[in-house]
Amino acid sequence: MVNDNKNLNRIKVVLAEKNLPNKWLAEQLGRDQTTISKWCNNVAQPPLETLMKIAHILEVNLNDLVRFEALHTPDSIVLKNV
Repeated sequence: MVNDNKNLNRIKVVLAEKNLPNKWLAEQLGRDQTTISKWCNNVAQPPLETLMKIAHILEVNLNDLVRFEALHTPDSIVLKNV
């Protein structure tokens, strides 16, 4: 199964839970509001370093921002000892 990155991050959910707009997060990160919107709508994914900054800013654990169950490993991969 191929990972299509849909619903991978939960930035939008956490912002809603904290009653914070995308604009606020954009200002905190020094990023464009359009970029934040793309992340919130899973059109694009922020780099890990940025996700860690977002977790710190929102005062949540990194695990609260990422849906690990959305990550899939292809069934056809077999690891071999070489």
